[in-house]
Amino acid sequence: MKQVNHVYFVPGMAADVSIFEFINLPKDRFVKHTIPWKIPEKNESIADYAKRMCEEIEHKDCVLIGVSFGGIMVQEMSKYLNVSKLIIISSVKNRHELPRRIKLVRKTKAYKLMPTALVSKIDNWEKLAFGDFAKKRAALYQKYLSVNDKTYLDWAIEKIVCWNQEKTMEGIVHIHGNKDVVFPISHIKDCITIEKGTHVMIINRARWFNKHLPEIIEN
Repeated sequence: MKQVNHVYFVPGMAADVSIFEFINLPKDRFVKHTIPWKIPEKNESIADYAKRMCEEIEHKDCVLIGVSFGGIMVQEMSKYLNVSKLIIISSVKNRHELPRRIKLVRKTKAYKLMPTALVSKIDNWEKLAFGDFAKKRAALYQKYLSVNDKTYLDWAIEKIVCWNQEKTMEGIVHIHGNKDVVFPISHIKDCITIEKGTHVMIINRARWFNKHLPEIIEN
């Protein structure tokens, strides 16, 4: 009897689990699970939040896959679980891979001034867009960036900016696009590079993931 891999996916910051709707793994070898974001408790540490996210995990030796901030979160979650594989996509493995602008925001504490209250009130991104391309991108944001609670946004931004992980976790698999403008590949070491892959490649390059993820997980 073939072993079935239970694969848990965590989306990017503010993103809904629907970003994984195009990811289809062979059903005879994989069971796909998604973990949505929770609203943080007051002054909740990233460690305590990760423990709460772990409550959604129902299988031992599972696979954890996280995108962007979800990549940071699965690394934190893996500290409290036995995982068979840890995979991050469009993310960072330690604080040294964060871009300079995020390090500057941390140093100046400018993240405390970000207008998350305004973002949380935007109910139609397309009204803010100009031109066909911008409208298409706005429609994408409207569809997938649905977690717009101010408490969550303030917390998530601070946890990304102030993430303190010094060293890369052993055995982690990192998949990154060379056109990622959020986490530029110039700061990233030891990754599987996807040519022309952007920060949202989990959506628009799903065919690549459907082809390669099974082998990456089982290797």
